[in-house]
Amino acid sequence: MNTKADLLNELRIDRKAPPEPPRRRGLWIAIAVIVLLLLVVAGWALFGRDGGVEVRTAPVVAISAGGANASVLDATGYVVARRTATVSSKITGRVREVLIEEGQRVEAGDIMATLDPIDADAQRSLSASQLDAARSQTGSLQAQLAQAEADAARLQELVGQQLVSRSQYDQAIAQRDALRAQLGSAQRNVQVASASLAIADLGVDNTVVRAPFAGVVTAKAAQPGEIVSPLSAGGGFTRTGIGTIVDMDSLEIEVDVGEAFIGRVQPGMPVEATLNAYPDWKIPAEVIAIIPAADRGKATVKVRIAIREKDARIVPDMGVRVSFLEAPAAEGAQQPRGVRVPGAAIVQRDGADVAFVLGEDDTVAQRELQTGIALGNDRQVLSGVAAGETVVLDPPATLADGAKVRMAPSGDDAR
Repeated sequence: MNTKADLLNELRIDRKAPPEPPRRRGLWIAIAVIVLLLLVVAGWALFGRDGGVEVRTAPVVAISAGGANASVLDATGYVVARRTATVSSKITGRVREVLIEEGQRVEAGDIMATLDPIDADAQRSLSASQLDAARSQTGSLQAQLAQAEADAARLQELVGQQLVSRSQYDQAIAQRDALRAQLGSAQRNVQVASASLAIADLGVDNTVVRAPFAGVVTAKAAQPGEIVSPLSAGGGFTRTGIGTIVDMDSLEIEVDVGEAFIGRVQPGMPVEATLNAYPDWKIPAEVIAIIPAADRGKATVKVRIAIREKDARIVPDMGVRVSFLEAPAAEGAQQPRGVRVPGAAIVQRDGADVAFVLGEDDTVAQRELQTGIALGNDRQVLSGVAAGETVVLDPPATLADGAKVRMAPSGDDAR
């Protein structure tokens, strides 16, 4: 049995505890090394191994002879059709058959749809019967008139011989004149019935919906069994059209040009158009007219552009970018000088226009420029750089002559 003194001795604190295991100290050292490596990698990615400024570049190109390809203004717009129609019937009726589909080409007069002709056929049958009745009445009156005229002629001879009374002759003459009036009325009734039949024929023809001009069907709006009407009936169950056709030969381009730049555009000016769907296809075009009205809200003026090349790939409402080009120089005229430099590469240094040209050792040289006219987003440069050289785009204010640079990733290249 242990005594109380032995138990108290067991509760005594041992102040010679072993030191902290070295394992935890090594873990902290490893963490510190990893953080240091991450900082080094981040610094390398941010500043580069050589500390050069990251830049984007673009080449300097020569201005083509004659200036025909020099753009004086760029704009965006849409392909529109000057001749398009949503074809409807002239009467309200139930669709019996639809003979068109989207993408189908139709010629002028082709049948697009037919309506139920029951009512129109019934009206035509009634008008035809009324015409027959009027003609029959006319024939009867003609026969009666012929008899009356013969009786009046005989009585005229007899009254001269005093074989009949004068009153009998006068009565025959009155009957003849009455029949003549009835025949005239009957003949006019025949004309009215004939006109009514012609109107009924138009009603039957109106049950056939025809294409007003040649074009391509872009929308099919009705189906057999639906009610169509040339006027909106105010409900969701009445169609107002059979389909939409577009004359593809009437396609042109409409663009909105800012008021500040409309002075650069002239009727007949050559244009190069590029569809957003086919960016590598350059379409020759020409300015048709400048609409003499401005949009107050957008401060733009609408310009109509004719497309010189007709192609099935060009469809309405396509987005398009256009470049208004300088007119070709006349024969013997002085050819434009200089090169095309992106406007983003030209900056101001000490009041002068300069550009930074990339050298073979990834250093840049500051060149003072003599600039000319604006060529869209580019500028004409008469001296300072040559075609084939590479210039820095959007050079930072800290970039100096002889500075070391490095290229931005390929996805950021301007060209």
